[in-house]
Amino acid sequence: MKKTTGFDRSKTKNWHPATQAVRGGTWRSEHGETSEALFLTSGYTYDSAEEVAARFAGEAPGMTYSRLQNPTVAMLEERIALMEGAEACRAQATGMAAMTTALLCQLSAGDHIVAAKAAFGSCRWLIDSLCPRFAIETTVVDGRDNDAWEKAIKSNTKVFFFETPANPTMDIVDLKFVCELARAHGITTVVDNAFATSALQRPLDFGADVVAYSATKLMDGQGRVLAGAVCGTATFIDDVLLPFQRNTGPNLSPFNAWVVLKGLETLDLRARRQSENALAVGKFVESRVPKILHPGLSSHPQHNLAMSQMEACGPIFSFILEDRAQAMAMLNALELVDISNNIGDAVSLCCHPASTTHYGVSAEARADMGVVEGMLRINIGLEDPRDVIADLDQALTKVGL
Repeated sequence: MKKTTGFDRSKTKNWHPATQAVRGGTWRSEHGETSEALFLTSGYTYDSAEEVAARFAGEAPGMTYSRLQNPTVAMLEERIALMEGAEACRAQATGMAAMTTALLCQLSAGDHIVAAKAAFGSCRWLIDSLCPRFAIETTVVDGRDNDAWEKAIKSNTKVFFFETPANPTMDIVDLKFVCELARAHGITTVVDNAFATSALQRPLDFGADVVAYSATKLMDGQGRVLAGAVCGTATFIDDVLLPFQRNTGPNLSPFNAWVVLKGLETLDLRARRQSENALAVGKFVESRVPKILHPGLSSHPQHNLAMSQMEACGPIFSFILEDRAQAMAMLNALELVDISNNIGDAVSLCCHPASTTHYGVSAEARADMGVVEGMLRINIGLEDPRDVIADLDQALTKVGL
């Protein structure tokens, strides 16, 4: 297979992210296919024993085993890196594989990690349960409080870890401040950018070191496959992350990589349209519920910060009803919007975080991060927003709002 696209690859880095999402990282074989080829192979053959020895030794180019390299997966990695403005990327089997790998590849017993308390339930489990089992010290802070990050730093602090916007509270972390603070203290920042993707926010532009993704979400965008990715410098990806990944094996399948490649082609269009739809729906919901958490609305306490570091605020927001009973009743009253814990999908989805995505987080931790019993999180899809509003209207009416 020739690693060629029919144009000068040295110029591709100058393309804008929307162009990178369609054409970046494309390899074409001698057949000249327009769609990326799908290489379903676990291994490779060699012309000689000497050749395979040289490849395994890193002395000759070429693939050795699909746990390390696969042409389809490599195309996805190159494309995501180009979109992100990163030197390198490694794809992962899932979003949580990406988060786990990004953290554990650089942490050892005796190290300290500071994390924002508002986070996806499984990410909080990494901080609250997994890291302490390996004698990695952890501290959770209010990610919105710049002073809290600085006060949490210790002599053994190695990593800052946070999501922005956070799942599901939509807390915004000041990327520039926190990343500059970390860099001044020799701390690596790991940012979960799944709610925005590079189409709406590029943390590396604000000084982040590592960006991690659940590509299952907006990157795929149609609820088809699980996937993850970690972006950073070539030194971090090749020398720090890759040894961990190659020996623990959280690798992405070629088929899933191919599906995400297809999803990336429409990412910019979907992310922006879904952001517009979510803003329209959010304005309606704001008039009907006790509290809404949508950084695109001026009522959000961090609206100005969000708009200073995001091009648009994405398809996801949360709102709070009276209690769990009312929240569950509203979910059951929905007719168009599906009950589902996925996000980033082209169809509108809604869930009750306390009983789904954050079920595994202790009640105390949920309360501390603001995941209350009456909270609902909604992903606004590509439907006509008037139809989504009509469905929410009738559901809210049925529960007395």
